Amino acid sequence: MTFTEQSRIGEIWKNEAAREVLLDYIPELSDLPHLSFIFKNHTLQRYSEYNQTIASEWLPAILAELSKVPPREAVRTASAPATDYEDESVAIGSAVAHAPEQTEKWGVFELELQGPNHGNPFVDVALSAEFRCEGRTLQTLGFYDGAGVYRVRFMPDAEGEWTYRTHSSARSLDRIEGGFICTSASEGNHGPVRVKNTYHFAYEDGSPYIPVGTTCYAWTHQGDALEEETLESLKASPFNKMRMCVFPKSYLFNLNEPIYNAFEGSMEDGWDFERFNPAFFRHLENRIADLGALGIEADLILFHPYDRWGYAEMDEASDDRYLRYIVARLSAYRNVWWSLANEYDLMWAKEPEDWERYAQIVTSNDPVHHLISNHNCFAFYDFSKPWVTHCSIQRVDVYKTSEATNEWREKWKKPIVIDECAYEGDIDQGWGNITGEEMTRRFWEGAVRGGYVGHGETYLNPEEILWWSKGGKLHGSSPARIAFLRTIMEEGPADGLNPLPSDWDVPRAGIADEYYLYYFGFNQPRFRDFRLKPGVRYKVDVIDTWNMTVVEQDGIYEGEFRIELPGRQYMAVRMRKL
Repeated sequence: MTFTEQSRIGEIWKNEAAREVLLDYIPELSDLPHLSFIFKNHTLQRYSEYNQTIASEWLPAILAELSKVPPREAVRTASAPATDYEDESVAIGSAVAHAPEQTEKWGVFELELQGPNHGNPFVDVALSAEFRCEGRTLQTLGFYDGAGVYRVRFMPDAEGEWTYRTHSSARSLDRIEGGFICTSASEGNHGPVRVKNTYHFAYEDGSPYIPVGTTCYAWTHQGDALEEETLESLKASPFNKMRMCVFPKSYLFNLNEPIYNAFEGSMEDGWDFERFNPAFFRHLENRIADLGALGIEADLILFHPYDRWGYAEMDEASDDRYLRYIVARLSAYRNVWWSLANEYDLMWAKEPEDWERYAQIVTSNDPVHHLISNHNCFAFYDFSKPWVTHCSIQRVDVYKTSEATNEWREKWKKPIVIDECAYEGDIDQGWGNITGEEMTRRFWEGAVRGGYVGHGETYLNPEEILWWSKGGKLHGSSPARIAFLRTIMEEGPADGLNPLPSDWDVPRAGIADEYYLYYFGFNQPRFRDFRLKPGVRYKVDVIDTWNMTVVEQDGIYEGEFRIELPGRQYMAVRMRKL
């Protein structure tokens, strides 16, 4: 390609000869932190504006030098399954198969096949299966799990007798048939989470689900000891959703190497993106199962920009192959959500059309139809896209976060999940040093405006084990208060909190003439006069959201009345119709 002033630094960086030219003129690029997701997104022109002291000297000269750089070799096209992977001497359906005779509703049925392993089964062999029950047919992808083992996983969603039949480009794996009985769901198994009543969620069996999320981006890449400690912390926490990355993370306080690599190869010799490392993915799915046992949804981030391994810059064929593989392995787990990216707009190597292609691959190969969204840094994704089930939002204002929930609800008519409202902590970054009081306030503000806010924690420590990325222990003051809010929400309207018209200075949620929840945030009134519909009688509670107390007021209230308040911040008033 021809480089111009509109070429992005990432495009230049990928060409080794062009990179050397770039470093001759801008050697400091080799030492810049976070090169992959900040400066690689800059064009040469933009960088020249950013670094004006040297722009006039190097921009014409560097363009002249770059014009002499030969283009890189064209990216290989996607490898297609081999049409002659097994010759006619191999009997159709001859692979040894193992499968359970029964699986519970919304559990994981797994068909294991002992098959061929010559060549590269990850790309040479296509495998899928059709599952049938009472006139319905669902199709799911299979995958190669190494050492001659292939698997097909499926989540049955109806009790009764299911049958299956495989389809494969490998003769021994093709047209294998069988069946199993789907039994009733076990206690605590409510199925996958679905959108309910436009703005809220529920499990598939109708049980309410109120997402109370936290973030531990790279917790599955820290080794068993720390990962087990994270699970113990979660067990004692209020969180029932975890944002987490498939790939490891390279960023502030995240400089360690992962325990497993996603592909065969090495950093020094390069990765073979056509050969997955099954151990990496087995470890990931085991941790997702651990979360499921705790009743925690795994909000799985498929791509992110904080990368030094090359996962964020794979070519189109490798991206697509990876997505089909991860969906084949994980779509049968009921507690999975798909997040196409964390901060998709920082990924310089991806274009808008890429995200739509990724969404099509995931949704078309996921028979469970898990929840799916795409998370922003600066620019919101277009959540009006029909495949987007809910809005996964990072705040775009330093101070305001949850206050815009009403506006976002009206704009997109979908659930609002503010997955990143900033983090409780004390690091030097503005996104990671809000107080526990402010984190709690943002949760309450989002709740009474009809949305759901997510937690994260970034308290500095000598080991640099910060919850927001590595997990470990929780140190902040907000989780206990978030647990208190979760209880208040669970005691609220069965269909979720919805915002109601209110006075200009205090938001409220509930059901008109039935239930009201007012939140005063950082204001500190000594009393409040209320004017409600005459003839409707209420019991009133004064709630201290920070000290976690509920004080029922004496008497019955209706029409116009005054409620005395303590003149402290973070108070709420709840009214429930008698």
